[in-house]
Amino acid sequence: MAAARGCPPAGCGDRALAELLLEFSRAQYRAKDGGGAAAAKVDRIERRCLELFGRDYRYSVISNAHGEVCAHYPRHIVLLERDAGAGRDPFESTVQVGKLQDLINRSKMARCRGRFVCPVILYKGKHICRSATLAGWGELYGRTGYNYIFSGGSDDAWADAEDISEEDSALRNADSQLFDKVRGHDIKLLRYLSVRYICDLMVENKKVKFGLNVTSSEKVDKAQRYADFTLLSIPYPGCEFFKDYKDRDYTAEGLIFNWKQDYVDAPLSIPVSLTQSLNIDWSEYQSWDLVQQTQNYLKLLISIINSDDDSGLLVHCISGWDRTPLFISLLRLSLWADGLIHASLEPSEILYLTVAYDWFLFGHMLVDRLSKGEEIFFFCFNFLKHITSEEFSAVKSQRRKSLPPGFTLEEICMLKQRDRGSTTSLSSDFSLGMESSPGAAGSFTYEAVELMPAGAQAQAAWRKSCASSPQAVLWSRAQPEDRLPSAGMVEVKSSSSSSSTHSDNFLRIGSSPLEVPRSRLVSASDRESRLEEVRSSFLASYSRTIGLKAVPPSPSGAIGGLLEQFVRGVGLRGSSTL
Repeated sequence: MAAARGCPPAGCGDRALAELLLEFSRAQYRAKDGGGAAAAKVDRIERRCLELFGRDYRYSVISNAHGEVCAHYPRHIVLLERDAGAGRDPFESTVQVGKLQDLINRSKMARCRGRFVCPVILYKGKHICRSATLAGWGELYGRTGYNYIFSGGSDDAWADAEDISEEDSALRNADSQLFDKVRGHDIKLLRYLSVRYICDLMVENKKVKFGLNVTSSEKVDKAQRYADFTLLSIPYPGCEFFKDYKDRDYTAEGLIFNWKQDYVDAPLSIPVSLTQSLNIDWSEYQSWDLVQQTQNYLKLLISIINSDDDSGLLVHCISGWDRTPLFISLLRLSLWADGLIHASLEPSEILYLTVAYDWFLFGHMLVDRLSKGEEIFFFCFNFLKHITSEEFSAVKSQRRKSLPPGFTLEEICMLKQRDRGSTTSLSSDFSLGMESSPGAAGSFTYEAVELMPAGAQAQAAWRKSCASSPQAVLWSRAQPEDRLPSAGMVEVKSSSSSSSTHSDNFLRIGSSPLEVPRSRLVSASDRESRLEEVRSSFLASYSRTIGLKAVPPSPSGAIGGLLEQFVRGVGLRGSSTL
């Protein structure tokens, strides 16, 4: 199946998003539910996601057509492999889909509801993954566990287990061997995906239901099987807390979680080496409101994935379908706003992709959450207004450390292009070594620049020599985002090798000195405008399809604050800053 460039006539922009939100708010997605009109709509949503992934990446697909891999994961689980249009991609993933599928089948029992470690974002060759937390004794040995063992893991209910705690069962040798086996497979999967960092959003060490420990977590694994990983406990309120957000007129400022509740027993724990560069007082985390807490956690995640090593990241909460998609979606949108991933997608397209793939197809229970007023889904996209500044940018630090003295970023880009076209260009003045930054080859940012200038005169001479060159004119002119040069470009089509693998059309850029980078470094103002456009599109579509629930009027009779802003924002009243 080859993904076509461009937007299909029936699935463009606001209309496609509105259809998606309507479907999302009416029925709970399950991969095992097949047939009928609903299945046709889900199929259309999934095909659209594959087309959007195919714009920028080559990928393979793990088939989950009937929920046999996981009942509430996408029917087509995407494994991003490399950038689709940069020729040789220095950040190409080494993961092979066949090996990955085998490890998934072996490891899925290890995690709650079978929601295994799944790669969802590819950044600098690193896999950013999501999952549920570790399954506990209750799930493995209760009714849920038996369903996994005898019927392939198609259950949806919590375990109804005998009244035996995990601590008691761990004393039994057979039980210990089972945990060794299933968690051993989970660890092999993590290592195959090169995941080193595990960020646990649970406020509990273990989830207790009906008095039983029905889930566990890596941080309290008694045998310390996960000791070789860097474990971060970053407790974040569950979906129930977002009813308070809704009841406060959808206002997150000043909303602070009650950390003194009996079930909250997971303290914040982050290795010092990961916090030194962030200038955040982590000891104050219990006094942060919802805005500051979400901002600081996002800064931490961006710092981790932007580190110099090649290690991937796993983010999980309990079931992996509320808090987990919140941060996965924010990461995807933030990196996109920087021009580092999904570089060819427009705001309406990246919005569709993250709503459909990160939330809907990975099983977020929007119908249930809306009925309870737990509006974490709405919070995610309304929160974009709080991460528009450069302090959340993944390229912020690279701008400072990558530029050699005396040169601007645009001049370095010109230098790279000139150096490609001549073996002697500037060789008498200085030597230059560059390594492409996040995103596609040819990006505007560079991580490793080794420059030995001959002094200010050499720099001035170089600037003068290139001022009138065609290449200098090209780089000084504003470049249309989607325009690609005709010279040196070959379109390559690759069909799938099996029913579970797929490679999309991709553009291979040749050796032309006029090669236009697919990824682009965006300014702080560009980042802000891109995220604001995504947020505005979401608010407009959400208001037309789902809408906000008005809170009870105040004694003064005033309408809810955000609701008032909302109707203004979609044109029903005067302008508002939202």
